[in-house]
Amino acid sequence: MKPLLTSASDFERPPPVDDADFRLLVESVRDYAIFLLDPQGRVRSWNAGAQVLKGYAPDEIIGRSFEVFYPQEQIDIGFPAQELREALRLGRFEDEGWRLRKDGSRFWASVVITALVDDDGLHRGFAKVTRDLTERRHQEELLRQGEERFRMLVEGVRDYAIFMLDPQGHVVSWNLGAQINKGYTAEEIVGQHFSVFYPQEKIDAGWPEHELESALRDGRFEDEGWRIRKDGSRFWASVLITAVYDAAGDHLGFAKITRDLSDRRRITRLETQERHLHHFLAMLGHELRNPLAPISNAVSIMQLEEPASPHLRATRDILARQVGQLSRLVDDLLDVGRIVSGKVHLRRQPVRLQEVVDAAVEAATPAMQARGQQLTTEVTDEPLWVVGDKVRLVQVLNNLLNNAVKFTPEGGRICVRLTRRAGTAHLSVADNGPGIPPDQLNHVFKLFAQGDNAAVTRQGGLGIGLSVVHQMVRSHDGDVSVFSTGVPGEGAEFAIRLPLIDGEGALLM
Repeated sequence: MKPLLTSASDFERPPPVDDADFRLLVESVRDYAIFLLDPQGRVRSWNAGAQVLKGYAPDEIIGRSFEVFYPQEQIDIGFPAQELREALRLGRFEDEGWRLRKDGSRFWASVVITALVDDDGLHRGFAKVTRDLTERRHQEELLRQGEERFRMLVEGVRDYAIFMLDPQGHVVSWNLGAQINKGYTAEEIVGQHFSVFYPQEKIDAGWPEHELESALRDGRFEDEGWRIRKDGSRFWASVLITAVYDAAGDHLGFAKITRDLSDRRRITRLETQERHLHHFLAMLGHELRNPLAPISNAVSIMQLEEPASPHLRATRDILARQVGQLSRLVDDLLDVGRIVSGKVHLRRQPVRLQEVVDAAVEAATPAMQARGQQLTTEVTDEPLWVVGDKVRLVQVLNNLLNNAVKFTPEGGRICVRLTRRAGTAHLSVADNGPGIPPDQLNHVFKLFAQGDNAAVTRQGGLGIGLSVVHQMVRSHDGDVSVFSTGVPGEGAEFAIRLPLIDGEGALLM
């Protein structure tokens, strides 16, 4: 097969390009409006692209002023004429702006106007090239709006300090959250080095620079530690620093996000301390129980014989009462530890609440009689059944009765009520003691909570019993609340609600 080109002699010189070729080239272009204007701005030629873009046929537009392509507000300020003057003065004029089609619709146009001058320097008119950039501008506007919304989002965030650093670590932007968290306004902090947020010992150790170096090396750096506010106070911060690059891969700086975790850290530490405390209480309860058992046995032996001396009898009775009180305190300590550690195992079975009331009242009666207190019971005749551990429920009611006995004055009144309300049993203990100040009602079920009034101070106690009540009732799917005006003589009322069953284990609605 003969090669297409064998030697330089096979090349043929193409024919010269004449005016007809240029005219054909221009008139065939459809993506650009390319046309000529005379020196006064009247249209002299019109290509296919101009017809597609602007909507006019050649016979509709040739001879008319090019001002017809401009919105009226631009015509009113003389902008079309200014374009021609600038093109004539500088040789060309370039612009982007709104233009009009024949149907009156607007499009965003890129316009280049070139002054045409012949070899003799005579101005012959203008060449005008127009391209429709409406879609590009629409995309740019969407991008701009997205960036604006993102900027507004970042600037409006209150819980996080979000700001930018330049490559050397100087602050270049500042949002509302940064102002709230750190105390500086944008005017006060922009331009300063971000090390101003660090304690002096961190600055001396070069920690701020280390953070930026790590973020630049790994792309991001995350840390928690102490930071400094404008007023010098410290807060525990969670910090994330991200290296930022442009599309070309050039390092622009760092994005830094800081959150104040002081409250969370405080809560975490309190929870840890609380776990340690409960562990200590459990150990304490066990250690106290060891010597308590032989003491209790010794008192029991002393009670088997009648002492010859009234003083010894009184001493024995005091020991018996205090051993009983100490036993209850130790049991409460152990229960607190078991509840918190999840080691309380309830023997869940149907329990008739009337039996719980009878057992608890029987246990508390001697203490009430010793103080000359009057007990009233208002218990419904209808059997009320719940699912639970009878021993634990008796303990709950007994704790409430012991609490009432302790804070009700001698000769006072205590009332136990058991009623049904819909599918719930309501069990309450009320007294006419000094009551509880309203500002302390939210704290009575907390461990070691003690009131600060005189009656509480006199009676003492560890403030454990009500915490055990609260936890035990919750473990029975119920709730307990307290009501008191804080007025002496009006006392307090503790109310327990428990879900009822029908005696065969079915939950009542």
